[in-house]
Amino acid sequence: MATAITPRKILVTSALPYANGSIHLGHLVEYIQTDIWVRFQKMQGNTVHYVCADDTHGTPIMLRAEKEGITPEALIEAVHKEHFADFNEFLVEFDNYYSTNAPENKVLSQGIYKKLKANGKIATKTIEQFYDPVKNMFLPDRFIKGECPKCHAKDQYGDSCEVCGATYNPTELINAYSAVSGAAPVRKETEHYFFKLSECEQFLKDWTRSGTLQGEAANKMGEWFENGLNDWDISRDAPYFGFEIPDAPGKYFYVWLDAPIGYMASFKKLCQDQGLDFDEYWGQDSKTELYHFIGKDILYFHALFWPATLEFSGYRKPTQIFAHGFLTVNGEKMSKSRGTFITARSYLDHIKNPEYLRYYYAAKLNSTMEDIDLNLEDFIARVNSDLVGKYINIASRTAGFISKKFGGKLSDRSISVNSYLTLRLPLDSPVLVKYPDMGKKQPIEFIERIQNSASRISELYESREFNKAVRLIMELVDVVNDYVDDVKPWETAKYQQLDTITHWNCSVILNAFRLISIYLKPILPRIAYQVEGMLNIQPLKWSDSENLLSVRHEVFAYKHLISRIEAKQIEAMTEANKENLTATPQPHSEQRHAAHQQNEAKAETAEAEYISIDDFTKVDLRIAKIVNAEHVEGAEKLLKLTLDIGEEEPRQVFAGIKSAYDPETLKGRLTVMVANLAPRKMKFGMSEGMVLAASDENGGPFILSPDAGAQLGMRVK
Repeated sequence: MATAITPRKILVTSALPYANGSIHLGHLVEYIQTDIWVRFQKMQGNTVHYVCADDTHGTPIMLRAEKEGITPEALIEAVHKEHFADFNEFLVEFDNYYSTNAPENKVLSQGIYKKLKANGKIATKTIEQFYDPVKNMFLPDRFIKGECPKCHAKDQYGDSCEVCGATYNPTELINAYSAVSGAAPVRKETEHYFFKLSECEQFLKDWTRSGTLQGEAANKMGEWFENGLNDWDISRDAPYFGFEIPDAPGKYFYVWLDAPIGYMASFKKLCQDQGLDFDEYWGQDSKTELYHFIGKDILYFHALFWPATLEFSGYRKPTQIFAHGFLTVNGEKMSKSRGTFITARSYLDHIKNPEYLRYYYAAKLNSTMEDIDLNLEDFIARVNSDLVGKYINIASRTAGFISKKFGGKLSDRSISVNSYLTLRLPLDSPVLVKYPDMGKKQPIEFIERIQNSASRISELYESREFNKAVRLIMELVDVVNDYVDDVKPWETAKYQQLDTITHWNCSVILNAFRLISIYLKPILPRIAYQVEGMLNIQPLKWSDSENLLSVRHEVFAYKHLISRIEAKQIEAMTEANKENLTATPQPHSEQRHAAHQQNEAKAETAEAEYISIDDFTKVDLRIAKIVNAEHVEGAEKLLKLTLDIGEEEPRQVFAGIKSAYDPETLKGRLTVMVANLAPRKMKFGMSEGMVLAASDENGGPFILSPDAGAQLGMRVK
């Protein structure tokens, strides 16, 4: 039996979703994981507060609002409503869901900065940054693109290369350009504010090895210590959407300074609303527990910057930080072209039931930073088998008999591990003739096994080994279904003389169903609520596993709980997300709620006729020399061109310009080609690019030729 647990006081957070796009299935891994853990803790009788907020500051928010012709405040308000609605419908139950652009966060951020400064942990330094002369703004690293200085991959971000993984300073990029305006940025000096992270190294080495991180996370942090910690740039120049640094006009806190402080601000608002003691949870000597659930991609900020900020500003540090892996779909990174970059809203529109995804994620999640995969075929099979075919099947096959035959009341015979009923019928009884084993004793040791499993399942929930908890629960479900198959209430119900045993067996089975529902409640809260209503019981607590329903307990008629997922629902969902990609090419213009969508319908229709500067800058245009041109046997329109763009090997391109040129006249000419177009296998051979040409009804197509002075291999901007 479960033992009494001393109530704990716990504060839990999930990472703050950025207010620049819709919630998608990858995001939901974290919020579902956290919500399951929080619901389990609350069922244990612990005092738990779960807070979160939208991360609302930074250049991307400012630029998107400008593009949409609204204020940043209006943008983040609309996104906040969307995010909150999505989380609510996925049954993620925050005690407070707030915004980092809140007065509480401004006061806390500025106060923490002042404490850090008073402790000698703030320094100023003149640095050189890229500046966009068209937009008149300093460019964040992610808004600068260019050629990687290490592997020379094109169109890489200003802080790291997605091809080779190298990190570098934006000033090291080759042929850098602004992702905002497309202009070539200029270097400009500015004074920035730094948090002296380098002085916190010993504290952080001790803290990260104190059990606050998973082992693999602590090892990852060790790699950063090997190279030494650099001071952290915590300021940005105007224009910037955020909080201004005290006594520093035109300087703003970098979003990653005030974002985690948003955890504190959200809880501060909850304290004001519910009369809680903020210092009890955030004071330096706090005895409460604090847990952060995050993705492994932001571990650096939470395991180094954040605890150091708290330590040297006089606040408590997290009890533990739980990092999880990424989500893949069908074994691959989520893809818009394949329709697997699925928003929360799209899932709800097509699959409807959020608990299917909650259950599938729980069946995959563990305490490590391993990635998990949403295999859509397996998703259908597992939900239909485990939830519909096994768990709900227990109630659907037995509960109806209690209502129809026994007035909605359970048996008046007690149920315990040592109790059983035997049939005392003539040997020629029709039911014994048909089922000769029916007359044997029906032991119910499995009831005790289910009850005794509470402590082990509790341990697995506590340690976030949800996949193991689900596996154990489903083993118990199989045991119950085996019992149902053995006693066959649908058969015994046909014979009035067997009413006693039918009544008792159905009561046993409903008690088992109730116990299973306790264990699944953190994952399936809505189904648990419906079960509580059907069984006419108070909200299930973990300790309820120690008891069974009383004799003659009254229950209500069974009502349909869930339906099977159909493959066509998945197909429609993936197709819809492919269509979204075609209809809304702008980044961050994913499907919104109906009200928000209606307000922006006209703007999005107009935008669909254009591509963004980001789309255009992906095209690598190069000056190419035509070293050879020849006819293609059997082709009416094509010429075969051999192009030199300064690489070791020339490129072969088939161009539809035969009607306008004699091949001999093209040899030695310079033209412009698309150098990063995927090679295409044609009937006549492999085409490794495309030359630019123009035509109209009067003639052509004519290739584009650069002006004098153009050099072989030069990039066209």
